[in-house]
Amino acid sequence: MSTPRRKRTALTLAVLCAALALAACGSSDTTSSAPDYKAAVAKAPRALADLYADGDAVLDGGEEAYDAAIDGVEGHPVVVNNWASWCIPCRDEFPYFQSQAAKHLDRVAFLGVDSEDSKEAAETFLKDNPLPYPSIEAPDKGDLGDWAGTTLVGYPNTLYYDDEGELVYTHQGPYTSEDDLAADIEKYASGEG
Repeated sequence: MSTPRRKRTALTLAVLCAALALAACGSSDTTSSAPDYKAAVAKAPRALADLYADGDAVLDGGEEAYDAAIDGVEGHPVVVNNWASWCIPCRDEFPYFQSQAAKHLDRVAFLGVDSEDSKEAAETFLKDNPLPYPSIEAPDKGDLGDWAGTTLVGYPNTLYYDDEGELVYTHQGPYTSEDDLAADIEKYASGEG
């Protein structure tokens, strides 16, 4: 009787198919689907490449580090994203910044400011959500607003500087689509001064 053999073969095939399906669904990559930034950074002018040399590090130094970063890329527009690892809207818009940074790294300076967060929490978040640009630690509420000379309400916020280092626009709140972020980058960080 070949019926038990058929059942065993069918069961073996079912187990094999299930194992293959699980293997196909799994991934050895535990990070986000962040773009590969190396090619864009390689094409960046020296001032931008110097900024990106720190990668997605969380830097100490507060206002002094912030001013140095803005001054260090004079001649290039700057997009500053104010975020925190505990902020859900910040997390939601992070993939948009990852994607847009990859597209514009060779002409626009990107900088993060991590606010009201522990450095350890920010670094852990960035391991799973890498950026090509550094973030400056701002431990107290209102730090970035004070540094930039503007009033910020809640998180996230995005500040746009022209190529002369002048603040030209502040987007309060999260971006709800990558298209909206891309439009603001084109409008406020076009590099046309």
